[in-house]
Amino acid sequence: MAVKNPIIAALDVPTAEAALKLAQQIAPAVGAFKIGGELFTAAGPDIVKKIRATGASVFLDLKFHDIPNTVAKAIASATQLEVQMLTIHTSGGGEMMRAAEESAQATAKQLGWPAPLLLGVTVLTSSNHETLAEIGCGADTEKQVSRLAQLAVKSGLRGLVCSPLEIIALRKILPAHIQLVTPGIRTGAEKADDQKRTLTPREAIQAGASWLVIGRPIYAAENPRAAAEKILESLN
Repeated sequence: MAVKNPIIAALDVPTAEAALKLAQQIAPAVGAFKIGGELFTAAGPDIVKKIRATGASVFLDLKFHDIPNTVAKAIASATQLEVQMLTIHTSGGGEMMRAAEESAQATAKQLGWPAPLLLGVTVLTSSNHETLAEIGCGADTEKQVSRLAQLAVKSGLRGLVCSPLEIIALRKILPAHIQLVTPGIRTGAEKADDQKRTLTPREAIQAGASWLVIGRPIYAAENPRAAAEKILESLN
């Protein structure tokens, strides 16, 4: 995917109707749409097909994490929807990540279109040192992100999802071609929420982010189109 507009707007709404309405409203101001667990569970693959039918790029963010064979099959099914980005959890390990990337490449080749960018999720942006300690990870957040990121690249992944606060550190240790997709973007005007590691859109791009996943600052705004346009202007 050529980066012209780095904003990926999260369609984190409960129904297909709401998603299509929001997508139509903000399409001119964003570069792609993210379909996550809430919307996909409610509307299924059909909502992906409807968004793709508008010509928009889709980031299908389902964070697959299972045994390698199961994940490979899920990735094949997702690739058949002709999405541009997919996510898996890097904590699934190297074998799982290799199986996922191989599945994406093979399925896309068979269908005759470009393989989706398979993104490894390192540490969720709602997590911090306390969260990692709670689940038994001895490393602090930065060390865990670094470890998982390097494992992902070694396993053949071409992109990662990471917190804005880890972008600079990752750019120092990863190959330049690795795309970094960054959630946890906040403009500063929102109320406090569950995101603990955030930056503004401009700060994240300056740090080296390839793409910005922006949810609440757009979809929860009084005027989502105006909010998206304002964020885009801030990047210029």
